[in-house]
Amino acid sequence: MLPAPVRAVVPGQEEAAAARPGIEQQVLFKAPEDGDYACFRIPALVETRDKTVLAFAEGRVDNCGDAGDIDLVLKRSLDGGRTWSKLQVIDEGAGDTHGNPAPIVDRKTGRVLLASTYNKGRADAGNCEVPCDRRPHLQHSDDDGVTWSTPRDISGEIRDPRWDAWYATGPVHGIQLTRGKHAGRLVFGVNAESYGTDRITENHAALVLSDDGGDSWRLGARDTWPLASDGTFRQKPSELTLVERVDGGIYVNGREQEGKDLGHRDAAVSQDGGESFQAPFRALPDLYTPMVQGAVIRLPSAGRRGPGRLLLSAPADPDRRRTMMIRSSYDEGRTWESVDRGAVVTTDWSGYSDLIALSNGQVGLAYEGGAVDARDEIRFARLTEDWLGPRRGPDPTTADGGRGARPAAVLGGARTGEGRFGRAVEFDGVDDAVRLPFRETLPLRERDFTVSLWFRYEATGGEQPFLWMGGVGNRSPQVAVRGEPGSDRITASILTVAGAAPPTTTTVRAPGAYNDGRWHHLALRRGGGELTLFVDGTPTAVRAPAGSVSRNSVFGVHVGQKVDSRSHLTGALDEVLVVDRALSDADIERLGSTSAQGIAGNDAVLWLPLDRVRQP
Repeated sequence: MLPAPVRAVVPGQEEAAAARPGIEQQVLFKAPEDGDYACFRIPALVETRDKTVLAFAEGRVDNCGDAGDIDLVLKRSLDGGRTWSKLQVIDEGAGDTHGNPAPIVDRKTGRVLLASTYNKGRADAGNCEVPCDRRPHLQHSDDDGVTWSTPRDISGEIRDPRWDAWYATGPVHGIQLTRGKHAGRLVFGVNAESYGTDRITENHAALVLSDDGGDSWRLGARDTWPLASDGTFRQKPSELTLVERVDGGIYVNGREQEGKDLGHRDAAVSQDGGESFQAPFRALPDLYTPMVQGAVIRLPSAGRRGPGRLLLSAPADPDRRRTMMIRSSYDEGRTWESVDRGAVVTTDWSGYSDLIALSNGQVGLAYEGGAVDARDEIRFARLTEDWLGPRRGPDPTTADGGRGARPAAVLGGARTGEGRFGRAVEFDGVDDAVRLPFRETLPLRERDFTVSLWFRYEATGGEQPFLWMGGVGNRSPQVAVRGEPGSDRITASILTVAGAAPPTTTTVRAPGAYNDGRWHHLALRRGGGELTLFVDGTPTAVRAPAGSVSRNSVFGVHVGQKVDSRSHLTGALDEVLVVDRALSDADIERLGSTSAQGIAGNDAVLWLPLDRVRQP
């Protein structure tokens, strides 16, 4: 192998790399520099037994579509990812789609196995028409990726005949178990769909197992969700990434593809070597990502005791594929760091990724990224645990009197000042916010509700978020209340989803920005088929359709901050109350002159007096 020099640090990352040592980045695959390709996508990583790093990708010949002429390509590194070989084609599509790389290394033999999925290609950039006949294949290398066997079709081993609408291997590295009676077993994830009566009828997430070094394979754990009568799925886990837990179990984290349960990530655990799931997949509503493939690994633990540290790579923007981040879990994947605690690799557009624990103690990350589009190139980053940073202590908190509530986190160093009733929290417009930890009583779903709060600000521009509940963007159900001083108005909006119908946004606006530095009362009521915004008692109403304001997306409740962290309030808030019923005009008038203490009762979804910030 003739090593290729590092092309360049990723554009826009030079200052960050210099200011915070411990990360180096380079462009790994880029069209058209790496052969006659229009686009590279879907990275996957492994390190061989002899410490060669293998980086796989899809080389898309004619365009960046998912179902065109696609080759599987590879680059190799003999020095821990510092330099790389020239691109080699290891599985040519020849007009068809050969993709979804899922590599695994057998540490006993040194063999590298690569699972992939084939379908008939098409000349345009469209998708494979459903039902799409997709078939898993397998090839291997016994010389650290220099040469590869001819791929063989393994559909008869690992594709249930009823999975006839869709099928996909990975795409991400698989694992070999090291603990317990199943030590040595090879495992990777697949997802599939079944078809019937002119529609997809079931979604399947499954593990694939081999106990003979990859000579034969079989299906293990399965999780199946049927299509509901309203044309929706409760869950649709896909693109599974795996890691072995310290107790020998397998933690599985996957992309959630628009199921009704809250969250864009799902998780499940197998305690019997991948034979079955301990329980169905569960959604992770407060793990903010867009719908995207991610990767999980265990951080190398030299002498570390206890559960150690798991890492998850995925974009952190809950609406779009951008801001690649690595987040940590210190409890074997039960909980994950919030976006304000994760380590940002880039704020560029970014998409699919894979992680690898390198034998030199560093972590390797391959990810799709670009200044204009996440599909511009595939980058490789080498980073250290020092760059990731230590585990952070608890945040300051403020009390929440809602049902079953824990205290809310106060972010960015926000402090209290003079309020409308007692004290209030002041926000600096940079990083201050109050964020509520997720609990099942927070989502409003299809119910009527009333929001009440006091605000004070003097900003003359920008979006000034007061309260954001749910997701963000034009597809995710949400409730949002904000000042828009540049347009001289106060705006409230809800995005609702009903059944399988497209989402509907309903917006109501009050004239005037009320940015005079004085306290003003705001209420937003959904009830009787209307959405009504009150500012200082003056109502503005519009018709509002039925539907859920909290479904099939990430879910956050943020005060003074937009859920995607791209807007912050410069001002102050006091007495934030949400109840899950439509309050009367008289109650709203009362809230405009007295404290909400008397109204915040058992029906309070959240109740933030914001009169005190408690240090941990």
